[in-house]
Parts: sequence; C-alpha cells; structure tokens
Amino acid sequence: MTRPQPGPTLPEELLLLALDPQRGRPYCRTRFLEYAMAGAALAELELQGRVTGERGYVRVANPLDPPDPLLAALMRSLPPPGKDRLRSGVTARSWVRRAGRTAQEMYLADLVRRGVLLRETRRFLGLLPYHRHPAGPQSYAGAVRERFAAAERAGFPDHRSRALAALVSAAGLDPHVSGGGRSSRSAMRSLVREQWPADAVRRNVVQDKSDATGGSRRNFTTGSGGE
Repeated sequence: MTRPQPGPTLPEELLLLALDPQRGRPYCRTRFLEYAMAGAALAELELQGRVTGERGYVRVANPLDPPDPLLAALMRSLPPPGKDRLRSGVTARSWVRRAGRTAQEMYLADLVRRGVLLRETRRFLGLLPYHRHPAGPQSYAGAVRERFAAAERAGFPDHRSRALAALVSAAGLDPHVSGGGRSSRSAMRSLVREQWPADAVRRNVVQDKSDATGGSRRNFTTGSGGE
C-alpha cells in the first residue's frame, strides 16, 4: 500500500506515543489502546472533512476514499451517507468498540512493514504466543514525542493537537506521555468531552472498568472468585 500523506496520521502518532520504544509494550491496557486507535481514526477522518460527529453519532460526510489506504478501509466500515440523517449513522461509541482491534492490528502491521516498529514473538508460560513491538530502524517515535511536548507547552493550540491530547487522556496514557505535570494532565482530561472521538473512547474505557468492578464485587459477595 502506498502512503501519499506527507506526515503521520493521528492513529500512527497515537500508537507511537503509546508504545514503550525499548520494551515494545503499551503504557495502557491493550483494550483501551484499541479503543483509542479507532477513536484516532475517527478524529483523523474528521480533520479531513470525511466524517462528522453529532449527538453521539458518526456520519460520513464525504464518501470518497481518503488517500491513506488504512483510513479508507476503516471508513468503509461506517454506514454510507443517506437521505435520512437519523438512519445514516452509527454511534461513535459502538463503532469504536467494534473497530478497535482491527484498527490497532492494521496500524501495527503497517508500521512493522515499514520498519518503524519491530515485531517480537514471545510465549506466555511457554505456550500462548504474543507480540511485542519495540522501535525499529525507521522509527520516528522521538519526533512524535517532541511534537507532542511542544504542543503541550503551547497549550495544545490547534484542533489536531487537541484531538491527540484528548485521545491520550481517554486511554489513560497521559501519565506516561505528558511532561507538564498534574495541571497539564487535568487540562488534557478537560479536552476529552470537547472532542467527540475521544469521548467515545472514554465511554468504552469507563464501561470496561465498571464491568470489571461489578464482576469483582459479585465474586466477593457470592464467594465465586475461586480458591
């Protein structure tokens, strides 16, 4: 696949911010990163004028494929625009939950192919395979982090930097990515509700945490947590 865009897309930037360049592990839960990758795709498509967010729904505004083939593939999974606005969209929250794993796998594979990341296969308990993705010879993670730090010092002055900061916060990456201290992380959290793709990510993260807490409470109450 060719990549005609001049710079990295929001999903690429988010993924490089999220991965420890030495160990190749994400700084947040894998599922939360998946949600954030889908949210980053929506944010990038919105920046390009291809989708809009309204009352919790995402709708395709421009059905032509974007130049980036990964974004084009993800956009095709959205309902096409229709005359009935009430039936021509899908909730951002549900799409983020459904598309998250696909989005992450697509971008990981692409960055590995391009030498930006490496793929190391390991085995859990010597049996179940899993992957780590440390920085590769063509990595530009350092430049992405420098741009993010500069935007943070400037107060995230543009839509693109605000969208990325909100996604970082929604996924719980801000303690590992932010260099501005508690006040800066608080400002990043306030951006989440302003940016609808990040808010869809946040809602899924909150749901997962609530489900996990509810399950723990039920196990404790019924004594079914195992020995």
